Amino acid sequence: MRHRIAAVAFFVCMLASMDAAAILTIVITQGVKGALPIAIVPFGCDTASTQPPENVSGVITADLQRSGRFAPLADRDMISRPREASQINYGDWRKLGVDHLVIGRVCPAGDGYEVRFQLFDVLRQVQLTGLTYRTDRNRLRRTAHEIADVIYETLLGEPGAFATRIAYVTEVTDATGARKYSLEVADSDGYNPRPVLVSAQPLMSPAWAPDGNRLAYVSFESGTPAVYVQDVNAGSRQLVSHSPGLNGAPAWSPDGKKLALVLSKDGSPNIYVLDLGSRGLQQITRTLAIDTEPTWAPDGKSIVFTSDRGSKPQVYRITLATGETQRLTFDGDYNARPTMSPNGKYLALVNNSGRGFNIAVMDLATGAMQVLTESGRDESPSFAPNGSMIIYATKEGTRGLLSVVSVDGRVRQRLVLEGGQAREPAWSPYLK
Repeated sequence: MRHRIAAVAFFVCMLASMDAAAILTIVITQGVKGALPIAIVPFGCDTASTQPPENVSGVITADLQRSGRFAPLADRDMISRPREASQINYGDWRKLGVDHLVIGRVCPAGDGYEVRFQLFDVLRQVQLTGLTYRTDRNRLRRTAHEIADVIYETLLGEPGAFATRIAYVTEVTDATGARKYSLEVADSDGYNPRPVLVSAQPLMSPAWAPDGNRLAYVSFESGTPAVYVQDVNAGSRQLVSHSPGLNGAPAWSPDGKKLALVLSKDGSPNIYVLDLGSRGLQQITRTLAIDTEPTWAPDGKSIVFTSDRGSKPQVYRITLATGETQRLTFDGDYNARPTMSPNGKYLALVNNSGRGFNIAVMDLATGAMQVLTESGRDESPSFAPNGSMIIYATKEGTRGLLSVVSVDGRVRQRLVLEGGQAREPAWSPYLK
């Protein structure tokens, strides 16, 4: 949904132009003061004659740095480059102000590689963790993300989200004026983008299944909106909703067996739940207002959605067992596009309190709302699976960008596309 709820039936207005499959380059615009000083020594192998196809330690460094919570030491400032624990001179690293040290190796092993890392506390001179991975050349980058996740969790006490993916919608206009739309999936750092589907008609509202392998989305390829579910890896897909009128805003139930949808087949847009196994359809809301943008609570017992039933867009929650509906938002004249944090404690949403459309987070227990962004042109928030970050769409001039902000507003990143624009990001869950 854009910034007028009445435009919900015209989802095409949410798209902006960009080059398909453009690489997202992350630019850190704000980090945490007092970020943890850490050194990731370049990984190598004494017996290897050729370099591996990925710079594993470089990926780990970039992951930790872009989280905004770590301040990695530059390679050029390292006094030594140990690969074994016995080679570490802790005094040297203390002089450099480093609190934690990561060393590792990437060596050929059969048809693939063996990747080993160790994380040390420099002050206490002890190993905190270490693992060995067997992987192939195509998974080296993912292995690096997994190592960064382990380091992040060991030092911060919460899971990392580097080994996850993001989905987003792109549009490109060629020299003849023809438009091409693409649903893209990339690693969380913007690398390895690939199109899941390319169409001459608009694509929108991507939503990840809880297993991290399927996407639901809206396509206009038949001339009217329809909802599809597609396997990201295999490419197979199913048409799951093509009722007369609006078919939009798909949202997965926590068990992955149902979709909440917005349908207008009986008049006004209302929330429905579709059982993907039986294809049974249950109407959840029954109003003459516009009810849209559903998102499930993690326990599957309620759905949060946007409605203009009170004359202006606000966020409501309906309990599925009883139909009891409660208004959740009261700060500002506009609150929409809600999405619930993985732990069910917070809502991210688009808020307008007189300063334009910005991303905000609301504490569901207290109702307190914190506005995290200030461009006035922000939309489509989506939580990282660890709940620490929110990806969203914004604009810089006429250019559409993706941005990331931490839930406390202290860490900010921009995801810049090479020569293009992007909209409607969705952060994947952890792969199952």
